[in-house]
Amino acid sequence: MPPSIKHIVCYVFVPLVLVLSACSGDDSSATKLIDVAAKQDLSQQQSFRTFLDKNYVQDMQRMPFTASYRGIETDASQWNSVAESFYIESLEINQQRLIQINNVDRSALSSSLQRSYDLYKMELERLIAKDIFRHHHFIIHQHRGAHTQAASYLISVHKISNVPDAKHYIARLKNISRWFDQIIEQLQIREEKQLFLAHWQYAKIIQASNNVISGAPFDKADDSSLWADFKRKIAALDLTEAQRESLLNKAREALLAEVKPAYLRLMDVLEKQAEKASNDDGVWKFKDGEAFYAERLRWYTTTDLSADDVHQLGLKEVARIHLQMQAIMKKVAFKGSLSQFFVYMRNENQFYYDATVEGRKTYLSDAVDVIDTMQQRLPEMFSLFPKAKLSVKRVEAFREKSAGKAFYKSPASDGSRPGIYYANLYDMAAMPKYQMQALAYHEGIPGHHMQRAIAVELDSVPEFQKYASFTAYTEGWGLYAEYLPKEMGLYQDPYSDFGRLAMELWRACRLVVDTGIHHKRWTREQGIKYLLNNTPNAVGDATKAIERYIAQPGQATAYMIGKLKILQLREKARSALGENFDIRRFHDEVLKDGPVPLFMLEQKVDMMIEAILSALQGSEISE
Repeated sequence: MPPSIKHIVCYVFVPLVLVLSACSGDDSSATKLIDVAAKQDLSQQQSFRTFLDKNYVQDMQRMPFTASYRGIETDASQWNSVAESFYIESLEINQQRLIQINNVDRSALSSSLQRSYDLYKMELERLIAKDIFRHHHFIIHQHRGAHTQAASYLISVHKISNVPDAKHYIARLKNISRWFDQIIEQLQIREEKQLFLAHWQYAKIIQASNNVISGAPFDKADDSSLWADFKRKIAALDLTEAQRESLLNKAREALLAEVKPAYLRLMDVLEKQAEKASNDDGVWKFKDGEAFYAERLRWYTTTDLSADDVHQLGLKEVARIHLQMQAIMKKVAFKGSLSQFFVYMRNENQFYYDATVEGRKTYLSDAVDVIDTMQQRLPEMFSLFPKAKLSVKRVEAFREKSAGKAFYKSPASDGSRPGIYYANLYDMAAMPKYQMQALAYHEGIPGHHMQRAIAVELDSVPEFQKYASFTAYTEGWGLYAEYLPKEMGLYQDPYSDFGRLAMELWRACRLVVDTGIHHKRWTREQGIKYLLNNTPNAVGDATKAIERYIAQPGQATAYMIGKLKILQLREKARSALGENFDIRRFHDEVLKDGPVPLFMLEQKVDMMIEAILSALQGSEISE
């Protein structure tokens, strides 16, 4: 005689010690024991969630500026520490947390908390592995560092709604001095270990640093970026004249007495290190450089692909995209080789905005139009949407020479700050019209704004999960978001479709040049030459890109690897589900849990497929 449903439930959900007594035939005792087991499971789930939440609170207390960026005020006068003692303490904290999470009974957690468990454990293991190469990581480089973050974060993140906010801003200006002294400490540690940047990188950092302390009140020129920002924010407050003057005087004093000397100290150290640095570009030049680069590839791709694997994949993808470009070349009736077509696209004025104030305004306006059009079409492809608004801005003048082509800044979770798509319009030759559409999709909608704004707005996941760092997922989605509008018929102009392919080609070439520089010992010049020979991008664009890959080893490989995985999983789901495949459900599945490593993304899609097939089978049985 088969067991009752009640007894089957008992076997499935209750620990073995309870099963033996509960399934003996006494229904009332079985029910009681099932209730006890359910309460135990609930208690363990609450305990684990508390563990995650307490750790997140501790992290935000230890990283007050990250907290501000996320809309949390813990200590709005401070920056994140980069002192050596802070890193040592962080390692100890992560090691202790790993011990604690290993003592958690994962099987007692809900399926969603099991995913959180897996993510958190993996993040701890990754951070501990990363710390082995603590000083191999550049504490500052020409693409990103405290020298530009100090100004850009105060301008874009530190809001001033009242007098206390203004005082915190002034306090942060003063505390730049201590922050930069910690940067100098880290630079000196790296000097002792012969972990230098390439010689040419130092001049670019120094120039960007000097830009921040140029202008009033540092000299008699127009207002510096920081001074203009503080004055503008103070002017918007309802203050007495005495209050306004007092705050302005204190800010001016902080800029002159703390900020400028801090920048001068930093620039002095950088100038001295530049004299000792070589012109070798890749991290192969470091002791244990090969192991460091392998760790970087694992970190960014969330795969075990070797540098040689990545390099060969890049060559294969470059060849594939070149063939697709040749088809467009025929469509527009261009007579000549693909290389000649690249030169044509690089040099024809019709493909570029004017390098004027009006030309730059037009670029931003056109980008907004592209995003607005896509916004109207989103329900065709999605049923999960971000609440946060999206703003399109030009990269600020003080950092545009060293900043990347374009990037996105996430919104605050409390809605106080929108998502921001920054376009770098310093060199208009690097921002052609035919790439504008794909770039707007990548950084805006349906790209980073869809993914990252939805992530920070999730109510169902622990806070850490909203901000998890899995570049292959995040940037893979951004590159996939460039391709999706192609399927929606939004690249009407063949040259814009060529621009989409040019952007994809750029990411394929990254696989080749990143591994070329850091593994195969290519020089900066070899990397630039490869991009110019294989893409239509301008010399300045290629130069800045290679310099970025040198500064951030491995990061650039994540885009194409992530995009290829998302496409592979989509086709897997389409093949398994046939006419029951719903592109909206697939996209929502990808986005609904925040950033995840690629292997976990595949697990999620497999579970989605299984759930849909099970539901269909159940429907057939009931009929």
